[in-house]
Amino acid sequence: MGSLFRSAEMTLCQLFLQSEAAYACVSELGELGLVQFRDLNPDVNAFQRKFVNEVRRCDEMERKLRYLEKEIKKDGIPMLDTGENPEAPQPREMIDLEATFEKLENELREVNQNAEALKRNFLELTELKQILRKTQVFFDEDSQDHHFSNNSNVRTTPDLPQHRNSTDHFIFFFVAGVILRERIPAFERMLWRACRGNVFLRQAEIETPLEDPSTGDQVYKSVFIIFFQGDQLKTRVKKICEGFRATLYPCPEAPADRREMAMGVMTRIEDLNTVLGQTQDHRHRVLVAAAKNIKNWFVKVRKIKAIYHTLNLFNLDVTQKCLIAECWVPVLDLENIQLALRRGTERSGSSVPPILNKMDTPEDPPTYNHTNKFTTAFQALIDSYGIASYREMNPAPYTIITFPFLFAVMFGDLGHGCLMALFGAWMVINEKPLAAKKSDNEIWNIFFGGRYIILLMGLFSMYTGFIYNDIFAKSLNLFGSGWRIFNVSNADLKAKDVFELDPRTTQNYLGTPYPIGMDPAWQLAKNKIIFQNSFKMKISIILGIIHMLFGVVMSLFNHLYFKNRLSIITEFIPQIIFLSFLFLYMVMLMFIKWFVYFANVEEDDFVYGTRCAPSILITFINMVLQKRTPYEPNCQTSSMFAGQTGLQYLLFYIAMICVPWMLLAKPLMIMRARKQQHAYSVTHQQMASATENGDASQQVVGGAAGGGAGGPGGHDEEPLGEIFIHQAIHTIEYVLGSVSHTASYLRLWALSLAHAQLSEVLWNMVLSKGLQVEGWPGGIALYVIFAFWASLTVSILVLMEGLSAFLHTLRLHWVEFQSKFYLGAGYMFQPFSFEVILDSASQSKEEP
Repeated sequence: MGSLFRSAEMTLCQLFLQSEAAYACVSELGELGLVQFRDLNPDVNAFQRKFVNEVRRCDEMERKLRYLEKEIKKDGIPMLDTGENPEAPQPREMIDLEATFEKLENELREVNQNAEALKRNFLELTELKQILRKTQVFFDEDSQDHHFSNNSNVRTTPDLPQHRNSTDHFIFFFVAGVILRERIPAFERMLWRACRGNVFLRQAEIETPLEDPSTGDQVYKSVFIIFFQGDQLKTRVKKICEGFRATLYPCPEAPADRREMAMGVMTRIEDLNTVLGQTQDHRHRVLVAAAKNIKNWFVKVRKIKAIYHTLNLFNLDVTQKCLIAECWVPVLDLENIQLALRRGTERSGSSVPPILNKMDTPEDPPTYNHTNKFTTAFQALIDSYGIASYREMNPAPYTIITFPFLFAVMFGDLGHGCLMALFGAWMVINEKPLAAKKSDNEIWNIFFGGRYIILLMGLFSMYTGFIYNDIFAKSLNLFGSGWRIFNVSNADLKAKDVFELDPRTTQNYLGTPYPIGMDPAWQLAKNKIIFQNSFKMKISIILGIIHMLFGVVMSLFNHLYFKNRLSIITEFIPQIIFLSFLFLYMVMLMFIKWFVYFANVEEDDFVYGTRCAPSILITFINMVLQKRTPYEPNCQTSSMFAGQTGLQYLLFYIAMICVPWMLLAKPLMIMRARKQQHAYSVTHQQMASATENGDASQQVVGGAAGGGAGGPGGHDEEPLGEIFIHQAIHTIEYVLGSVSHTASYLRLWALSLAHAQLSEVLWNMVLSKGLQVEGWPGGIALYVIFAFWASLTVSILVLMEGLSAFLHTLRLHWVEFQSKFYLGAGYMFQPFSFEVILDSASQSKEEP
């Protein structure tokens, strides 16, 4: 059977590569992506392997590329992505790449350091300019009330300007600087407390924000000037300024000196602006040149690193000239792998061809299912439950049909299904441009990854909505209703709100049912919910039983493939009998009831009328309890067909026999086979001892121990007690699960009914209100109300209800269906693939 229905057949191979050809061969295998290498050095530390130095060099190159990428993104320069997939460079090309990256990094770091120094200098000059401007205002205001003058006979402090009052003989000093605006209140309080109020502080805000050269952030600062007296206060003020990280600048006392300094500062600022512009232009040119190639550089470095990491998994032979590897490969792809190895050998120029030998191993191979863009999403649903055991039946091909169909049974609405199908079709049609955008939005990636599931769920929902004849809580009358009302006057319409249509009369029922789906007359019926409840409940049970039976039949294919005759006899046969004789029989009763009983017209057909139709649930319960179903005397019998009671007894007893059959048959047969195997081994020992003693006439007794000696079912090493316990758990789970799983499928009916009622509530409570408004205001009201109704429809009925139906469908497949045959105890085939490595690297880089 093809790998679509089972995982691909795998084999363990041993690979011999010449040292000079190993790099090129592994590169070709990485491009192919069909080989999973095993680690032949599990006990060797990662830092003691042969190619650890090459891996470190690749890590260093990757670090430099990340630094370049960060700088490119900081400047907002677009990185060219041509979509090319360059081949892995040869080992000798690593030196050129390292030199290129080293040159770019050093140049960029030097430019950044120079730019930071220039910006720091520019910040200092800008702050000094603001100080000179603001302090001039302070002194101008102060000169209106006080007259300060210099006194050459008074001793001054060399590092601080001074003021001497002409009326007294005290010398005042002052300092000027810049501080962050948010620190001003605390700065003032600290000065007041530390100096006991013996300082005078003036401050003014700098209107424009300043750029911090270290972080590039915009900060707001204020200029301050502090007047004080004495050396002790001078020391305190300077320490407080240092503690608050305020920057102090020299400020001349004389106005002429301040003007001269300001002119010099302005000249230096203009020069710095010119130099900064040239520095930024040079940095921009470097980054633009790097942005053109950085994507390809990343691909090359990651491929080199992956190759050397894989080579570290290999072993060296005794001569140190050959690398030995072990790998899992798909059997059908052996020829492609051989061609890839041959190409790698030709690229390296080696004259010795690689050798690929198959190996025998008792280890279970990995599970590899071939997928494409259509089946990948369905396979992901299965793998989320558990990776299939090797060569186990793969449920994914069947899930492609059953999953959207069961979803549609719950979500059935022609309008809502159309919205979902249109969304899925839009993603499918535009999948290439949408995939090229590589969005980091997790919710969008989930939707886009399941675009084919969404498309099929929408299409199947349109089908079930057509069967339910339900489109936005309304019905379509495409083929003409089979119900009519004749001879009704206007007076009758005013007198009666409800008219009862009798299916027994041709006056109301034409005798011809609606061709496909439900009759639109049911949309107007008061008993619509009662009718749909009965219909959808029975449909849910029928679909559930068929789904579970299909799962049990799938287990037969597993047993046949693995040649597990014991499991067929002791598990499949009693399971299929138990499920069929009880629950499939109940499904048959539903169809019999639909075909036999009808709305009788004549009294002779009373026993086949709806009043005599027995309840399926009561009949099934009485079958299990071994009781007779009560009936009305006029109905004559509770049986739907002759011999029903005897048949029910027979089916129930056979189904009950299957319980001990499942419970005991397998452990007892294993016990018997082990005894035969033991007797067979004892006989061989007797033959060996007789041969050694020369007594060749000794007869062999019980030599035919049976060809099934090896512990059937793979239970050779398992203790017999554990086999009994395991089988008891398996039997109880299946018997009780048959009942609970059947009831679980009623969620199809419950969610379908809830979805239809929510849709009807939205129509009656929202949209119909807009249709009732007359005149031109009705157009405006309808416009607003329709927008509100549409938003509620999409958000609640399509998104929330769709998610709920999706999760319930997922549970039905994981628990009710796959538990019948799917073990899911395997492990994933993870080939060495450049495509997978690059995708995972790009995804991890996009994560914050």
